[in-house]
Amino acid sequence: MPTSSTTSAAWRRAEARLRAWFATLDRKPAAFQRAAWKAWAEGHNGLIHAPTGTGKTLAAVGGPLIDAALHPARGLQLLWITPLRSLATDTAQHLTTAVDAMELPWRVLRRTGDSSSAERARLRRGDCELLVTTPESLALLLSYPDVAERFRHLRGVVVDEWHELIGNKRGTLLQLGLSRLRGLKPELRVWGLSATLGNLDEAMQTLAGDGVLIGGSGNKKIQIQTALPDAGERFPWAGHLGLKQLARVLRAVLDVRSALVFANTRSQAELWHEALSAVWPEAPETLAVHHGSIDPKLRFAVEEGLRQGTLRCVVATSSLDLGVDFSSVDRVIQIGSPKGVARLLQRAGRSGHSPGLPSKILCVPTHLLELAEIAAARRALAAHHLEPRHPLRGCLDVLAQHLLTRALGGGFQADQAYAEVRSTRAYAQLPRAQFDAVLAYLQNGGTALVGYPEYHKLQCDLDGHFHVESKRVARLHRLSIGTITADGSLQVRYMKGARLGAVEESFVSRLRPGDRFLFAGKHLELVRVRDMNAYVRPAPNRQGGVPRWMGGRMPLSNELSTELRRTLADADAPEAEMRALHPLLAIQRAQSRLPEVDEVLIERTHTRDGEHLFVYPFAGRVAHEGLAAVLGYRLAQIAKADYGYAVNDYGLAITARKLPALDAETMRQLLHPWGLRRDIRASINLTELARRQFREVARVAGLVFNGYPGQDKTLRQLQISSGLLFDVLRQHDPEHPLLWQAEREVLDQQLDYPRLRDCLIRIARGKILYVEPPRLTPLSFPLWVERLRGGVHADDWKSRVERMLATLEKAADR
Repeated sequence: MPTSSTTSAAWRRAEARLRAWFATLDRKPAAFQRAAWKAWAEGHNGLIHAPTGTGKTLAAVGGPLIDAALHPARGLQLLWITPLRSLATDTAQHLTTAVDAMELPWRVLRRTGDSSSAERARLRRGDCELLVTTPESLALLLSYPDVAERFRHLRGVVVDEWHELIGNKRGTLLQLGLSRLRGLKPELRVWGLSATLGNLDEAMQTLAGDGVLIGGSGNKKIQIQTALPDAGERFPWAGHLGLKQLARVLRAVLDVRSALVFANTRSQAELWHEALSAVWPEAPETLAVHHGSIDPKLRFAVEEGLRQGTLRCVVATSSLDLGVDFSSVDRVIQIGSPKGVARLLQRAGRSGHSPGLPSKILCVPTHLLELAEIAAARRALAAHHLEPRHPLRGCLDVLAQHLLTRALGGGFQADQAYAEVRSTRAYAQLPRAQFDAVLAYLQNGGTALVGYPEYHKLQCDLDGHFHVESKRVARLHRLSIGTITADGSLQVRYMKGARLGAVEESFVSRLRPGDRFLFAGKHLELVRVRDMNAYVRPAPNRQGGVPRWMGGRMPLSNELSTELRRTLADADAPEAEMRALHPLLAIQRAQSRLPEVDEVLIERTHTRDGEHLFVYPFAGRVAHEGLAAVLGYRLAQIAKADYGYAVNDYGLAITARKLPALDAETMRQLLHPWGLRRDIRASINLTELARRQFREVARVAGLVFNGYPGQDKTLRQLQISSGLLFDVLRQHDPEHPLLWQAEREVLDQQLDYPRLRDCLIRIARGKILYVEPPRLTPLSFPLWVERLRGGVHADDWKSRVERMLATLEKAADR
């Protein structure tokens, strides 16, 4: 391992070649880039944290390239892990340019699910020194018996966009893969790249252990602008599409050469693309839409259009948040609140994507209260309050997948594998009993399934060596690696076979042949559904819905919600957004109260629908859903009634024909954190939620098979098969590790139990404001709309909203 080579003449000469290449680009290596090269040469692990567009890629690859110039060798030298397949091609091109600049004989390959057969054949032959791949493809490579030989020459691993992996199961799978590589190559150097993380020390420890934290250029300027309503302009009190702002967005796009318009959900992106298309004054092919459900070939064509400058505007979701370099983008527009500080920073970085250039973003509020969210995001960004992303702990389904991979990749001894797994942050506290339970599941399926040979996947020799004998088990496992990111979806294809992308099966199941919908920016008519394919043809005009995908809700982050409470309490602040919001907040003050940071406002109001209880914890939509269910259950213990509820990011509404007598002290008791877990179990059908979550857990753990390529099982088939297994295990093997995993995920992910618990603790320590205003207030009106939208009414709900808003505005004017 290099130690003193940093100061050697040979090192300086090799580094000079890299500096000379920088000079041809009219640039000089930044201080953080030189620091990263030096740290690599000294054998350190580490994390490079720098704003988007400042040169993190060259900071990470420079050290390995200089090292390779000093110590030339053939065979796989460097692994580059990227979170998205779509980034692999772009990254491989950038890395190839750097390799060529250093005049190295390195061959750069990519290995993802989209790789060609020729690329895979080259990798099998070892015709590669630098491999760009994904966590799932790395796991697949680790599942072959020649794993030790394949990685014999490996010197280092670089994990790009580490913030996108650390907090999910793909990051957990990667941690396990790296622990295997470290077992093969103890001297392996591991580096991560990130632009938006609030817990840097934990992120580095999770990936690289005791390494070096290198901060990039901190002077990257972020300019946040807001599309403010004009004086006297009637602006929505509630909503999420923001199409009233269409004219402003169109002007902002046409004022520049090229623009990215970010939406928070895929359905919102489709609708905004449709709206812009209706008023687009230029050639239709200069406007495009991009999101994760669109076919990769179509997405790649959009990305190429941005690179080459042939596209004027792309409406996108988080699919374009990450590292692809579009230096031609002049303006970034965010529709609605970004819902998170890091997300705002990441998206702003898509413009000015070069060192020294400022990044600019125009935020377009969809309703008035989002002005406060934008002001709060600017404050949080100025204070560097980015969201932390914590690693998941003890995911037993991912552990099961990895152990089967480990068994296929040469086998293992239990004690050795346990020590290797415990070396990761994700499993550092894993009890041996849980590890052994997962091993037992892989050996025989658990006590309830011991009589079924198909669940006997692992065999153990007399010397305690675990391995896989069945070729069928090996084949099915390798086909299943990567199901962490899978969902129940159908391919959308034209009748002649051209693929447009994928939509969730739950959406297509509500359509009949002849129904029309909008997808990939096109008006489509469903012809038929067959073999997990939805066959469509172009529709002459749009009628029908837009797919709404799982995970489409984007809750307010904890950091942004905390800053939002402070911002609303400082209602007279000088920011332009708060000045524009002042009339609305004045109405809130006059009719009710504006809560301080340590206060929780509760309003009780009567409308023709019944009585409504509005609670405003500002804890995000997901936590509010759990709290609404618990509060409804606790109210039912006081007075039996049918309680309905609605939630948004600001609060929740409980509705009944008649609410019981309430006051501040009663509400304090109803919102107390004591007995929270018990009341969640009583108020929510946790068993049914766990049954549905079990499908995903069982799929990752290999208990159910997702289907062969091109013959995927339907979501209904998977739900039935996993549901039967769930019932069998609950009855005959209630301590099965996958049952425990499913219930824990429901509490932690679907109900955001930790945030809900922290919210109730904050309420218990603060002051409760209990108010009974005579009519809906600016804070309660969006919740009333949310409840109305989810119900069934004889008249058009939009007309009711307009009438109610007119009534409230008239009352406010008085």
